[in-house]
Amino acid sequence: MHLLPAIDIRGGRCVRLLQGDFDKETRYDVDPVELARSYAALGASWLHVVDLDGAAQGEPVNLDLIAAMRESAGVCIQVGGGVRNRDNLEKVLCVANRVVIGSLAVTDRSVLTAWLEEFGADRFTLAFDVRIEADAEPHVTTHGWQRDTALSLWDALAGYDSQGIRHVLCTDVGRDGAMQGPNFELYAACIERWPEIEFQASGGVRDARDLERLRALGVPRAVAGKSLLEGRLSEAEIRSFLPSE
Repeated sequence: MHLLPAIDIRGGRCVRLLQGDFDKETRYDVDPVELARSYAALGASWLHVVDLDGAAQGEPVNLDLIAAMRESAGVCIQVGGGVRNRDNLEKVLCVANRVVIGSLAVTDRSVLTAWLEEFGADRFTLAFDVRIEADAEPHVTTHGWQRDTALSLWDALAGYDSQGIRHVLCTDVGRDGAMQGPNFELYAACIERWPEIEFQASGGVRDARDLERLRALGVPRAVAGKSLLEGRLSEAEIRSFLPSE
């Protein structure tokens, strides 16, 4: 399992939100370019970058900054936030190795299917944000976690595997930024249903023990942001979850 350090950008600064709430923001006194370089120096080959301004405004905002991060750190980057149409998509693909698609994967499958055929499935990471309901089923939320749906994660994913999708990021929104630990049961179920997909576990990672448990489950990737920014993992621990040469 490889760690994907997460860098969330708002107003040109590194921040973290609690459960996606823009009113519950924590700012970190670190430059995004410097942070990207520091992760690369530890051995990261990929970063997960979220353009929060883009997510809020419906179009990419921080692309120049993200391009500088990629060039300076010499890493691959997957970028999410603000991709709502083909023009947005092309702009992001100019600076990112992969683009993260969230709500559109649920609300307009025909558009996404056309993009997969045109640009290739490997240029995309599908992101499904879920809430665990009383029936224990993971139900998908859209539009920045503001709209709940009756659609289960399993139904939302159905069919995309046959279209070549191999990269899927899944977030339990109740865990995101809360430092309560990942939803291990959710990721175990994901791997059991789609062993061919390289799932990215997102939300709740607290420390190296959580990453070890995800690795033991067979989770291919784990996204962590707050735990890294707040020093809950040592540099040696971070290196142990990054690709070895």
